[in-house]
Amino acid sequence: MTAAVRRQGRLPELDLASQAVLEVESLHVRFGEVHAVRGAQFSIAAGESYGIVGESGSGKSTVLRAIAGLNPDWSGAIRVAGEPLGPRRERGFYKRVQMVFQDPYGSLHPRHTVDRVLSEPLAIHGIDDAENRIERVLKEVGLGPAFRFRFPHQLSGGQRQRVAIARALIVEPQILLLDEPTSSLDVSVQAEILNLLARLRSQHGLTYVLVTHNLAVVAHMCERLAVMNQGRIVEEMTVAQLRAHEPGEAYTRQLLRASLGYDREAARAMVTFD
Repeated sequence: MTAAVRRQGRLPELDLASQAVLEVESLHVRFGEVHAVRGAQFSIAAGESYGIVGESGSGKSTVLRAIAGLNPDWSGAIRVAGEPLGPRRERGFYKRVQMVFQDPYGSLHPRHTVDRVLSEPLAIHGIDDAENRIERVLKEVGLGPAFRFRFPHQLSGGQRQRVAIARALIVEPQILLLDEPTSSLDVSVQAEILNLLARLRSQHGLTYVLVTHNLAVVAHMCERLAVMNQGRIVEEMTVAQLRAHEPGEAYTRQLLRASLGYDREAARAMVTFD
């Protein structure tokens, strides 16, 4: 992130070479008797794209929601740019950290135009020059001025997700939390959105935390990843290790095999006859 962008966003000047932009330590999340996240811990450098993968119910989205302040019932430590966060977030946090949700239709108000969707964050944070900012961010996500006064039901799934990304970008955040950002989209559109996110990260110096069950998405988008199983991070590895099929944990090896598709010979070897 450039110094000019930092000044506009009123972020503190950081020694990014020596300080992580996001740190999570001994994070525990409980829902009644359910211990959903058990001691999650990782650290992410500024400008890095970090993946969290695992099966449904493994706790990966719960980690993201705790970071975002959407679930206040957690214990442990979460720090952004060295500043510790409490269960409740102040307004300034949401200028620094934004989230893109899995379902773009559910995350957009059905009776609000794209213009209103993009105007509200600016009004909340007291940011001026709305006209130019809206036009610029629509162009950045690949939507022209013709989309500005449309409603969500008038957009395709991919277009809705572009609007959701634009809404996150318009306040010039430092960190984007991405919760399965392509899983609800058609396969033909998924690559377009991933390429868009990669380009925006490069242009704006963004830091990504990407939650997904798809190892191919992580291999395309991230440098490092954490693998979660039953609420625990069982392994942390580089994408280079992932591509080389060098996981250290049996669970990660199972995920990797599953991501490669159906193995007829392996399935046949599992069959026993009396």
